[in-house]
Amino acid sequence: MMRILFLLAAFCPAAASAQSSCNGQTQIDANFCAKEKWQIADNELNRLWKQVKPAADARGTGQALLAEQRAWLKRRDATCLPERSSGGSAAAMFYWACMEEETLQRNQVLRSLR
Repeated sequence: MMRILFLLAAFCPAAASAQSSCNGQTQIDANFCAKEKWQIADNELNRLWKQVKPAADARGTGQALLAEQRAWLKRRDATCLPERSSGGSAAAMFYWACMEEETLQRNQVLRSLR
């Protein structure tokens, strides 16, 4: 059952964000809340990338930055994937919390490149 809910959360962002779950009291609410928080951080990452990448391209360092970003994505996924497969009803919450934390750290790096 939890796997179905995780898949729903992963592939149906509209269902997860239609109403904030951060005030809920169930584990499912906590799982969705963690995903919502990651989505906010990820949206910020995308906004920062749209600023930083063109500036890096203009300096001639765009390809290096792209390679760094791709390497970071692999590290992030390798870091957080064990959380998702740990099992239990809170696995999705731990996974999305890890994704959020890794993304927030990357956002700080991208901000320093502006």
